[in-house]
Amino acid sequence: MPADPAALRLALAGEIAAGNPALDPAWHDAVAAVPRELFVENALFRHAGTEWTPVRQTETSDDEWLKMVYTDRTWVTQIDEQDAADVEGPVAGSPTSSATLPSLVVRTAQVADLQPGQHILEVGTGTGYSTAILCHRLGTDNVVSIEYDTGLAATAAAHLRAAGYTPALAVGDGLRGCREHADYDAIIATCSVRHIPPHWFWQLNDGGSITTTICGWMQAAGLIRLVLDDEGTAHGRFTADHITYMLARPHERPPSPLFLRIDGDTTPARLDPALLERWEARFVAQLAAPSAELMDTSSGIILRDVATGSQAWTEPEGTGWTVHQHGPLRLWDRVENALIQWQKAQAPDLTGFGMTATPESQTVWIGSPQGPTWQLPV
Repeated sequence: MPADPAALRLALAGEIAAGNPALDPAWHDAVAAVPRELFVENALFRHAGTEWTPVRQTETSDDEWLKMVYTDRTWVTQIDEQDAADVEGPVAGSPTSSATLPSLVVRTAQVADLQPGQHILEVGTGTGYSTAILCHRLGTDNVVSIEYDTGLAATAAAHLRAAGYTPALAVGDGLRGCREHADYDAIIATCSVRHIPPHWFWQLNDGGSITTTICGWMQAAGLIRLVLDDEGTAHGRFTADHITYMLARPHERPPSPLFLRIDGDTTPARLDPALLERWEARFVAQLAAPSAELMDTSSGIILRDVATGSQAWTEPEGTGWTVHQHGPLRLWDRVENALIQWQKAQAPDLTGFGMTATPESQTVWIGSPQGPTWQLPV
């Protein structure tokens, strides 16, 4: 018997609800109603090793294609702004658009505490799938969505029309919000940011909220909902989720030059660099060194500061580790000191972290605003 898309949608919605018992049933209903196959369209990428291989609907059976579409996973649809449908063979590069896994879409919406009747801005239309989920739950007239990529925006608009949804769509830099349709009761981002853009604050109604993932160039992120108070300051605490979205394109790190190790100053490391394998440890590390990237090697880790060229790299020595540091920033010292502060605070998971933010100043802290604190690169 051929695969039934409606049955597959219902099964996917049930799987997501079983994995998140606290999920509002209305989000279950949205997943069960929105035809994801219209948004994945006819091509996507599979990842193997260091390459991405395009898979076309015409090259698979209908049943196999639908089962792929209704798997709870992210399907990358664009690599370095090349659409899967336009690529003939394997390519290397970084994802620039995807059909986000449905469980993440509704998890983010649940954290945002979105309610029917609220006027919502979604930053990052992408394929349009998450926009359709929001429309089903909140009503088409209540949803505004903005997309940076003009080609993606046009494709998403076609997808949404085909699915029967007609939200207000805009093309432009979502980090500047969407002034045309402001003000908003809530802003929800399907991209990660290094800091909260000032325009998001300025386009919120009193008591409005911002839900996004705060991420850095070490690829650890925290999902947070911030609520604006009467004085224009937003407050919130991170959830426990180990999730992220693609960084907003203006917040992506610039291309890295070839890395050449420089010995620099050599000192013993107080911490084992393997600690940075923990999500929360990397989150702390990028708070301490916000313009640095982290690379793992077979013999340790490398930190390289994109802004100054400073570097630090570790190597085993006896039963411990040696660290080499070069440049104006002593990167390892910064990271190590922050990790020790985190350990002294009992090494909490992400729920132990919170954030206080204004357009001019944004800090992430442990425990309370009086605890260990780091400034985001606004």
